[in-house]
Amino acid sequence: MNDKLVQIKQLKIYSDTKTLVDISFSIKNATALIGQSGSGKSLSIKALLDMLPSNLHKELSIQSDFELNRKNIAYVPQNPFTSLSPLTKIKQQFMCSKSRATELLNLVNIPLDSLEKYPMELSGGQLQRTVIAIAIQTNPKLLLLDEPTTALDSKNKKIILDILNDIKKSFDIYILFVTHDIMSVKDICEDIVILKDGSIIEEGKLESILNNPKDEYTKNLLSSSFANRKFRV
Repeated sequence: MNDKLVQIKQLKIYSDTKTLVDISFSIKNATALIGQSGSGKSLSIKALLDMLPSNLHKELSIQSDFELNRKNIAYVPQNPFTSLSPLTKIKQQFMCSKSRATELLNLVNIPLDSLEKYPMELSGGQLQRTVIAIAIQTNPKLLLLDEPTTALDSKNKKIILDILNDIKKSFDIYILFVTHDIMSVKDICEDIVILKDGSIIEEGKLESILNNPKDEYTKNLLSSSFANRKFRV
C-alpha cells in the first residue's frame, strides 16, 4: 500500500430535527471506527454506501486517489444471511468467471462444492467467508466492514479475522473496520477512530490508544472488550 489515503473531509448525517453524525477522518491503509451501539458508526458506513433511510440526509465530501463507485467499494455486513439471495445458488451470486470464483473460495477456505449450494446450506461462518469472497471479486480499492464477526462464535471469529488480515497483506486495498470491539481489530488496523454520539472523541495509532487511552469512554470500551474476551475463554 502506498502512502496515499482516503480523506473523509466531512460526513454529516442529520434528520429534520437533529444532527446524528458530524465527523471527518482519514482511512490510512486499515482504520478502525469504534463505538458503542448508537454511536453512529453503522450510520456512517451506510452514508458512504448511499444506503441511508429516506428520513435521513447527508453532507459528504471525500478525497481519494480512486473513483468512488460500486466496483471500487466493497461491503461486508454484520449478518451475511441478509446480503445474499436465499433462493440462488452460490455460483450465481458471483459476477465473475468460475475460475475467479474458485480462486476466491480457496482464499477464504470454502469447499468448492459450495458453489452448487444455496446460502441456507452453509453455516454462518462459511456464509460470512463467502460474502467476503464475493465482496472482493472486483478487486475493490476500499473494503467497508460493518461488525463482520459479531454474529459468530469465537472459532469462526478468529477465522474471519485471519482471512481479513491475509486480504490486507495480499491486496492493494484500504479497509474501514467498524466494530464495538477494539481487541478484534488490533492485528488488522494501524489507526483507530473512537466515535461517541456521532462525534469523534479520540483518534490516532491503535497501539498508542490501546496503551494510553485518554478519554474515559475509550477506557470503558477497552475494559468491555477485555471482559468479553475473558468471558468467551
